[in-house]
Amino acid sequence: MRAACGRHHPSGLPDAGRGWHERRAAGGAVTHDVIVLGAGPAGVNAALAAAEAGLKVVLFDQQAQAGGQVWRAPLPGLHMPPSPELASGDALRARLGGTAVECRFGRTIWSVGGHFRVDAVGSAGNDSAQAPRLVAATGAHERIVPFPGWTLPGVIGLAAATVLLKSQAVLPGRRVVIAGCGPLLAAVAAGILKGGGSIAAIVDLAGPGDWLRRLPTLATQPRLLARGAGWALKIGAARIPVHFRHGVRGAEGSEALERVRLAPVDASGAFVAGREITLEADALCVGHGLVPGAEIPRLFRVAQAFDRRRGGFVPELDGDGRTSLDGLYACGDGAGIRGVLVAEATGRLAGLACARDAGALSADAFAQAAAAPRNAIAQARPFSDAMADSMALRPAQVAAIPDHTVVCRCEDITRGQIDAAFEDGARDLNQLKHFTRCGMGPCQGRFCGDVAGEILAARVGSREAVGTFTARPPLRPVPLADLMGSFDYADIPIPAPAPL
Repeated sequence: MRAACGRHHPSGLPDAGRGWHERRAAGGAVTHDVIVLGAGPAGVNAALAAAEAGLKVVLFDQQAQAGGQVWRAPLPGLHMPPSPELASGDALRARLGGTAVECRFGRTIWSVGGHFRVDAVGSAGNDSAQAPRLVAATGAHERIVPFPGWTLPGVIGLAAATVLLKSQAVLPGRRVVIAGCGPLLAAVAAGILKGGGSIAAIVDLAGPGDWLRRLPTLATQPRLLARGAGWALKIGAARIPVHFRHGVRGAEGSEALERVRLAPVDASGAFVAGREITLEADALCVGHGLVPGAEIPRLFRVAQAFDRRRGGFVPELDGDGRTSLDGLYACGDGAGIRGVLVAEATGRLAGLACARDAGALSADAFAQAAAAPRNAIAQARPFSDAMADSMALRPAQVAAIPDHTVVCRCEDITRGQIDAAFEDGARDLNQLKHFTRCGMGPCQGRFCGDVAGEILAARVGSREAVGTFTARPPLRPVPLADLMGSFDYADIPIPAPAPL
């Protein structure tokens, strides 16, 4: 399902902070031709394409090295066993290292203002850049549909588990339950087995038939299918129990996770009558798909659309990654969940579009360079659609969240409080925030907004009508001391006193 929502706005922030951002940006000097936010497969390919065309490019990322979530680099000095993900990440980092792209890693982006001024903070203090073109390649974050006990220590997301395994060679627990939906179930299980861990069970919302029906489509990408088959063989060889068509009913423990309760579900994700299973475990890795990290496009109020397959609200783009605001581009999973193959190709297209719009590429040169990534997107589409469908949010699963279950963990807002806010008149996510503080914590609604919106939409009647939380700076929590840095009071300019 895909529906339009949003409209074009002029450059700048159409809210209470617009004037401050416009004045601050207007007084600054343009430092680069293109700013790219995010150094995963999409962002790096965008930066490389623009730099190869002769543009001056700066690439920002919060991590210390490029690679993003999918090709995350190990911690310095940590030797990791060979893997396809590590090899791909190393190759990407090698390509980037031999170019003119200016890399500013270890920076937290806290503000993006009008005229595309980016403000960040890192270990060396404040940092900023300004350019007439900005590429948002900010990836995705994981979704966990809440259940009783999901905030207990020992319960972590599937994506968080991959960080532990890929970057730090740390097992999530001594006895692990892996639950949710999509390909990360098998990927995390294979990683734990590779690290010598113990898995109590894998719990999949899907059934065997769902995976069998997808096989012809998955076969369009033989290399990726073979990797998934390899994971499945390792799981089978280790005799790991797999509970198909089951979900997590609850996580229990006095001070940390001690056991996980499972129950059967139907094809929609709703619990059905049947025998419950209780498993002893000290770790539960759970995830229910991914949500596009589209805060930057939303910050500029560009046209967006709700697409359940793509993970929720995504910016409306032309075929080359341009948003409805001149100079702003989006690519990768931050523009819709489509996987690494499409992320690489859309990143390259966005970088080429920057070069074309800057006059660095002729129409013929652009068309020739864009042919390969466009073909790659077309070839990967069936596979990426099948994987995205396996992770799409199931409304029936959200409907089954008990009233007392926390949905917004930053502010401890429960399902019952969200329903009560509807009864009091809340009809969209911003009204819900006003009534309950849902979405006002450190994550700014990134982890609760998707599910909270679905709960409200079930009462309002339309996910499009409920909308999204309004994006505003600071985009990430930043300590005030980091922004201020070190100074002496003698450094503070004091204006001359006004005449009496």
